[in-house]
Amino acid sequence: MSTPVRIGILFGGPSAEHEVSCASALGVARALAGGGYRTVAIGVTRTGGYRLVPDAVLADLVAGTGAERAIDDRLTVTGPAVELRPGPRPGTAVVTAVDGAGAVHAELDVVFPVLHGPFGEDGVVQGVLESLGVPYVGCGILASAVGMDKVAMKRALRAEGVPITPHVSFDAETYRAADDPEKLVVGLRRPLFVKPARMGSSIGISRVADGDDLAAAIDEALRYDSVVVVEQGVTGRELECGVLGGSRPEASAVGEVRVTGGWFDYRQKYFGDADPMVVPAALPEDVAERIRDLSVRAFAAIGGWGLARVDFLYEEATGDLYVNELNTMPGFTAHSMYPKVWAAAGVGYRDLVDRLVALAFARHAARPRPAGPEATR
Repeated sequence: MSTPVRIGILFGGPSAEHEVSCASALGVARALAGGGYRTVAIGVTRTGGYRLVPDAVLADLVAGTGAERAIDDRLTVTGPAVELRPGPRPGTAVVTAVDGAGAVHAELDVVFPVLHGPFGEDGVVQGVLESLGVPYVGCGILASAVGMDKVAMKRALRAEGVPITPHVSFDAETYRAADDPEKLVVGLRRPLFVKPARMGSSIGISRVADGDDLAAAIDEALRYDSVVVVEQGVTGRELECGVLGGSRPEASAVGEVRVTGGWFDYRQKYFGDADPMVVPAALPEDVAERIRDLSVRAFAAIGGWGLARVDFLYEEATGDLYVNELNTMPGFTAHSMYPKVWAAAGVGYRDLVDRLVALAFARHAARPRPAGPEATR
């Protein structure tokens, strides 16, 4: 019998998307159960500390149904404080006790950082994992950082000829020095979407129509970031496509988000009564194929690896498609769009997780090794 792959699930984190990450992590843990893995769940607290979820607690949650956010409650009251260190063998990491004289709780062969937003999706935790020399799922440091930063992402997409909506960006100092915020958005037609540059899950985003208070929307975005992006609204359909792979990535079926109130806000995403996702989207095949092609091009533009969800705006009247953003660690519950569009393409949830873990090992095996005695990992 082969030794199970020891996979660490990192989740939670100090960002405003902490709860979403907890829900995604439980979905991944349930997919890994019985699949030849030894799963170790490591919660990142809201203050940035690591806590090991006891095996019994994790098993209870995995065996249960629903209650995906309960993993957050159980994390905060149980489990020892731990830290991650390089493992005894190249390509491994260990989970050690903070207050236990370095006692090792678990050894890891690969890490699945199911973290959304700042700290987890912006290259920070990817840098930590790179320094440990352990394989990990998803995009690397640069692609994660570019995908998280809407300003950098739009520059990368525009450089590769991927269509994006008209927009402007500015920092808090520029905004506060302006005598009239309207001067910062000259040339853009309303409605406008005002967003923090580095945040996800629609947190801090406001839709500004004629007569709405632009300054209030900018102030709201600045609660979450020091840089603001203001995009010209597009009257059209919101479509999403998944990308999976490494140097030769593939695109999934296309899904549609049916929204109320003009856009898909945080409340509808996570607390709405109705499922707003339609998979596959009802589209002419040539439009769906254009979306798949643009998704792969957008993924390549940021240097992606592993996975991303690419979000589009589609103007049916003109036939124009715009890439709205990439999400390099999309929501991963069984009800999230990314697993759904891949299921429609014939790739089930467990197979999806298996392929992502395999891609993590493949990237690690192919990375350049420094010459000389320092090449120890």
